[in-house]
Amino acid sequence: MSISDKIIELQAAAEAAMAKASTTAALEDVRVEFLGRKAELPNLLRGVAELPPQERGAVGKAANEARKSLERQLDQKAGQLAVAELDTRLEQDRVDVTLPADPLPAIGRLHLITQTRREIEDVFIGLGYAIADGPEVETVYYNFDALNHDATHPARAWTDTFYISDDVLLRTHTSPMQVRSMELQKPPIYVIVPGRVYRRDSDITHTPQFHQIEGLAVDEGITLTDLKGTLLTFARAIFGPEREIRLRPHFFPFTEPSVEVDVSCFNCHNGVLDNGDRCGLCKGTAWIEILGSGMVDPNVLLHVKDNGYDPETVQGFAFGMGIERIAMLKHGVTDLRLFYDNDIRFLEQFA
Repeated sequence: MSISDKIIELQAAAEAAMAKASTTAALEDVRVEFLGRKAELPNLLRGVAELPPQERGAVGKAANEARKSLERQLDQKAGQLAVAELDTRLEQDRVDVTLPADPLPAIGRLHLITQTRREIEDVFIGLGYAIADGPEVETVYYNFDALNHDATHPARAWTDTFYISDDVLLRTHTSPMQVRSMELQKPPIYVIVPGRVYRRDSDITHTPQFHQIEGLAVDEGITLTDLKGTLLTFARAIFGPEREIRLRPHFFPFTEPSVEVDVSCFNCHNGVLDNGDRCGLCKGTAWIEILGSGMVDPNVLLHVKDNGYDPETVQGFAFGMGIERIAMLKHGVTDLRLFYDNDIRFLEQFA
């Protein structure tokens, strides 16, 4: 058999083997068998040099064309088989994304500070208050001057407050929103302001960044009795329906008169535990301090007098509480820093 006939025979055999191949793996075996390094067709190409000169051109050309034709057909068939195999795999490996995961993923939880903030917000929304938000980077005017702070007040010191410049600081309380809110709205106004505040403190009951909720109510005829009734409703909603509150005289620059507010201890009976020991939570007093408050000082209202807050015609009350403190008291947390350590053992207790 001549080399030309052998080439034709090999090409036909390769095409027949290609037709039978039903997978890409089988097709690769065909490629190796007919075009691999030890295959017959490449070896025929290597033997062209041994032919008489007059035969080399025709035989070499025929062998090359046969090789290229087989490579082209193999590549085309490989593409077809790959598409078919992918379609089959996609059909067989289809995942029903509507099925529940196995095992079920852990469900996320709100942080205890967020839970407590929302509980407090819900109480005051139920009382008709709106929620406002304000800047954490504040001016000295809104943080101190407009709130009737004396020029020598200790909180103004660089050792107590984070200053960005002489006139700009990280707010030390949410109280700056008292004047900001009254600038934006004519009376009456009933608003609470939750948010982050910053002070240079760090121990088991203080962190440099913490959360407060400010409350402000200004209207005609508001009295200290209205403040007490509002805070009693709040205390009973958060700490239980049996709670009572008491007001103690205090001093805040932006309220006059000013009062500290205590709630009756929910951990003991008149300062004594069931086992007869002195209650550590209220220190045996039967009362726990929860917030500061008072009637809005007329000097604060004078900053927004032109917007309808004339202290001769309207008056109101303000209060401020630490969200972390409320959470600590309600849930028995003894170290404020636990809220920020991101210890999963602590966080998982408050699902």
